[in-house]
Amino acid sequence: MPEHRDGRAVSKGAASPEAAAWKGPTYYGRSQLKPSPFNAWVVGGYIFLAGLSGASAVVSTVAEAVQGERGASIGRKGRYLSMLAPLVGAPLLILDLHTPTRFYNMWRIVKRTSPMSLGTWILTAFIGGAGVAVVAQLGVDLLGLKWLKRIARLGSAPAAITGAGISTYTAALLAATSAPYWAADEKGLGVRFASSSIAAGSAALALGEKSRSTRRTLNAITGIALLTELVATAVHHKNVKAKGVGASLESEWAHIEEAAVLGLGVLLPLGLYVASRRLGDRKRAGAVSDLASLAVMAGSAMLRVSTIRIGQDSASRPEVSLRFSQPENLPKKRRA
Repeated sequence: MPEHRDGRAVSKGAASPEAAAWKGPTYYGRSQLKPSPFNAWVVGGYIFLAGLSGASAVVSTVAEAVQGERGASIGRKGRYLSMLAPLVGAPLLILDLHTPTRFYNMWRIVKRTSPMSLGTWILTAFIGGAGVAVVAQLGVDLLGLKWLKRIARLGSAPAAITGAGISTYTAALLAATSAPYWAADEKGLGVRFASSSIAAGSAALALGEKSRSTRRTLNAITGIALLTELVATAVHHKNVKAKGVGASLESEWAHIEEAAVLGLGVLLPLGLYVASRRLGDRKRAGAVSDLASLAVMAGSAMLRVSTIRIGQDSASRPEVSLRFSQPENLPKKRRA
């Protein structure tokens, strides 16, 4: 006799191992949720590029404002990096929507309660500011029109403001779904995405940087962001377990996250940054710093991919989704 929804009558071998871990009722050993249809690599790539572009716009604009002409090279590099999200990230997002008009239709309204609606308009505003800045910068670099420098810097300001938004809004976008792992700790996920974005943006700006003092400053910003991400990850995992979603941290992709994100993307770069500061040879120190920057960006990208896969897995596992759906585990705003 199959398992009933009240959990009382169970035939031998009817319930799945996942359902057996949940002591309450199930529906024939199945979860009540369907995993999101996102392609983790495509959407994860968009989220990563949005974070890197937005954060590089923030860091480079602040550096240029504080240092003036000494920060001009960083401002220039940041303007070009800011175009990664519009030119590469946005097409990835539209590709995963399957129907391109879905993205177009998001411009029809502005809905304050919809992270996707707000995110669309934040991305649009970012593209506008970054676009003006990079076109002006191209005029300076290709045509020698130095008077365009001022316009390039003015365009960088709104790009930096909206860049902070596109670096983090994707966490709210994921948390607004029913996937237990994403919804369990929205603020914690947001802090992880924000710190990872700042780390990736600063690391990208430091790549190939010839000025040793500038490179060290950018590496210091990256290091602080990585330490913040490390602490935020520990707090996030604690909160997820407190909400009854701890089993999702035992999945295959959770272990991949430990190795690829924390190992490759956080601990290894921190060690390399320390090593680069101790090297007297500027060329070798620069090479070690560049290697650390590449590791940071790889870890930042894998954070997005692994977060999506862990969330999808949490939705498909009854012992996670059913436990999270209990009133004591739901966020206050979702309780009836």
